[in-house]
Amino acid sequence: MSKAHRGKGIRELFAQGRGVCPVCERKNVKVLYEQEASGQKFKICKNCKASIKNGTKKLPVVDMPAEEPKAAPAAEESAEA
Repeated sequence: MSKAHRGKGIRELFAQGRGVCPVCERKNVKVLYEQEASGQKFKICKNCKASIKNGTKKLPVVDMPAEEPKAAPAAEESAEA
């Protein structure tokens, strides 16, 4: 069985893979499991990964800034000339 989320494999990570889970907001837990939502990847804890898989929790929704439409500079130059 793989041991990628245990001792030796996580020693090279920042703070040995520990941090704050963005879903349950618990502190100093191993946040090693990647989940993707709305084009962004989140690192979450083991319990939240299982809860998301079972459908009892959802990943946080992150508001992406809307891109402003860019005016074509070529159309403005031809109108001035």
